[in-house]
Amino acid sequence: MHLEISDYTASIEDFRTARRRAALEAVVARLTGKSADLLSFDEVRGLLKGEHTLPRGLQEIPLNAIIGSVGRYHDFTRSFLPLDDQDAERWARVRTSIDQRGMAPIELYQIGDAYFVLDGNHRVSVARARGFETIQAHITEIQTRVSLLHTDQPDDLIRKAEYATFLETTRLDEYRPRADLSVTVPGSYRLLLYQIAEERRQMSQTQGIDIPWEVAAARWYDKTYTPLVQVIRENGLPHDFPNRTETDLYVWINRRREELVTKLGWQVPVEVAAANLSPTSRKRDRTAQGSSPQTSSNGEPLTPLDSTPDPGSWRAWAYATHPREHLFRD
Repeated sequence: MHLEISDYTASIEDFRTARRRAALEAVVARLTGKSADLLSFDEVRGLLKGEHTLPRGLQEIPLNAIIGSVGRYHDFTRSFLPLDDQDAERWARVRTSIDQRGMAPIELYQIGDAYFVLDGNHRVSVARARGFETIQAHITEIQTRVSLLHTDQPDDLIRKAEYATFLETTRLDEYRPRADLSVTVPGSYRLLLYQIAEERRQMSQTQGIDIPWEVAAARWYDKTYTPLVQVIRENGLPHDFPNRTETDLYVWINRRREELVTKLGWQVPVEVAAANLSPTSRKRDRTAQGSSPQTSSNGEPLTPLDSTPDPGSWRAWAYATHPREHLFRD
């Protein structure tokens, strides 16, 4: 009896230590700009379009890969430190029980390489406070259109949610399963959807039928996106901007091209806009003498505007209700 009381007292003290660490974690999160909050499983599943479930059985899971909860995401920090002083008694009882009888497996949902607690939040909290590295868990995997990493922050989730919505609309993950159109800047998919909508409109008008989104998206990917990505690679832009994706560069070049069209009043080949983005090309252009405003940096003539949409039509459509994002700041 005396031993049990002593164990419980030690557990209460461990809880108080964990609460102090939780307060410190909140301060560090504010200073670093990183979130210290657990993620809501239901919210993440909805944002990433999770549908099918697959039982994965009993596994040994890294504790630092558990980043959310089904129902207790307000009660613990990102590292499962307790946030409520009223939770002391239950936390201490779980801690004492683990010391005396061991830890029963918990239940987790898996999305990508991240995990969410269905049952066993306090066991995870105690295990992390005790310095354990892994925990046994019964796993149910949730299949989503976009994968999640256990290191993802809320900003990453926003981008991935936009990507999941984009894929749900276009079904490019089904029609072009090897395509990777991930971005690092929220809001980028508005331009892609605008271009696909234009492709769909033109196809429907030409063929006299209502073309499905996925058909137009596949054609856009093959005829518009892929050729420009090839130009991006040939210009060495992924090397020049290692922290950006090819789709980031695709979006930037399209925006840069429109700016040039608006400024010059001429149709600008995408190769020119791509070369303009390259640091080596910009350096070469600055040393060039007497270049004509009606020719590109490689000597190709700039075609005057004729029946193309008015300059700025994309910008007016995309930025009507959103502030303009800058992918590469000065």
